[in-house]
Amino acid sequence: MADRSFLTWPFFDDRHRVLGDRLEAFAADLSVDHSDTDQACRDIVAALGAAGWLEHAAVAPGSGDALDVRTLCLIRETLARHDGLADFAFAMQGLGTGAISLFGTRDQQEEWLPKVRRGEAISAFALTEPASGSDVANSTMTATADGEDYVLDGEKTWISNGGIADVYTVFARTGDAPGAKGLSAFIVPAGRPGLSVTDRLETIAPHPLATLSFDGCRIPATARLGDSGAGFRIAMSVLDVFRATVAAAALGFARRALDEALARVTSRHVQGAPLFDLQMVQGHIADMALDVDASALLVYRAAWAKDSGAPRVTREAAMAKLFSTDQAQKVIDRAVQLHGGDGVRRGETVESLYREIRALRIYEGASDVQKIIIARQTLGAFTGG
Repeated sequence: MADRSFLTWPFFDDRHRVLGDRLEAFAADLSVDHSDTDQACRDIVAALGAAGWLEHAAVAPGSGDALDVRTLCLIRETLARHDGLADFAFAMQGLGTGAISLFGTRDQQEEWLPKVRRGEAISAFALTEPASGSDVANSTMTATADGEDYVLDGEKTWISNGGIADVYTVFARTGDAPGAKGLSAFIVPAGRPGLSVTDRLETIAPHPLATLSFDGCRIPATARLGDSGAGFRIAMSVLDVFRATVAAAALGFARRALDEALARVTSRHVQGAPLFDLQMVQGHIADMALDVDASALLVYRAAWAKDSGAPRVTREAAMAKLFSTDQAQKVIDRAVQLHGGDGVRRGETVESLYREIRALRIYEGASDVQKIIIARQTLGAFTGG
C-alpha cells in the first residue's frame, strides 16, 4: 500500500482527504484493457465520467467556479500510481477543455463542458507544431478572418487524443502582432471539413497521439476563445494550472516504483537473507523515499498556492514539474535495477513505469525549458522586474 500520510499535510482540506479515500477505492477496482489503446481511453473516460471524477476536470458552466488544482493533482497522482493510461485519459479531459473552463463564454461552456464532465466527449489541446514545440510564440498555423468566420490553415503534431477527440482547443496566428501577441485560441469540433488526421504517432508508452492537418478549415467567429491575440496568454494560463498536475502524475509513478521496489527487496533473498539487508540496497531505498517526499512537497506547494488565490504560479509549477519528473525517472530506474533481469521484462510493472515516465520530462514544457523559466522568474523577483 502506497504511503498516503501526505494527506495529513496542511496543504489539504478535509474534503481532499475524503476525496482521496474515495478515489483510492475507485482506482483499485479500475480494470484497463491495454490491447487497444484508443478503445481503452474511450472506456476510461466513460468510467471516469460515470463515477463523477471528470466533474473536477472541467467547471460547471456558468458556475464561476475555479479548477481546484490540489484535487486535480490528487486525482492524477492516484490514477498514475494505478495505471498510466487512466491518468492520461483524465488529464486530457482537463487540459483539452482548460481554456474553455477558464476563458469560455457561457454558450461555449454549455456546448462542451457538460459532455466532457459526463465522459460523453473526449477533448484535446492542439498547441504543438512540427517546428515549434516549447517555442509557442513561433507557431505558424494561421486563422484568417473571412466575414463571420475564420479559416484555419496549418499543422499541429504530437496532439494527445489526436484521432479520438470530439473537440480540439487549437491555437493559431491571427496576425494581430508578431510573436506571442499574434496568437488566438479556437474551439474546433472533430469532423469539421478541412480538419484531418494525417498521422498516428507510436511511442514507447502507447497513447493516442496524432498529427492534424488544417486545410481551409472554416469555423465561425463565435468559436474563438477570448480576445483576438490573447491565445498565448490563454495557453500559458492553462499550463499554469495543469503543469503542476504533470508533476503529480510523475509523483504517482515514483510512488508505485518505490512500492514495487520495497516488495522486491523484502521478498527476494540473497545468501539466505532479504535483499533489503544489504546496506547498498538500503541506500537506494532511502534516496527513492527522499525524492518522493521532496517531489510531493513541491507539487502540493504549487497546487496550494494556486488554490489560495495566487494569480500565477509559473515559478512554483515549473519547479514542481522539473524536479518531480526528473526525480521520478531516477526513482523508477533504481526500481528497475533492484528488480534485476525482471526489471526489463515486458509486462513487469517497473518496466511499464520506465516507459511511461520519459515523456513527462518533455511534454508541457521540457525539463530544460523549465530551468529557463525558473531562472527568469528568480531573476525577476530579485530585480523587481
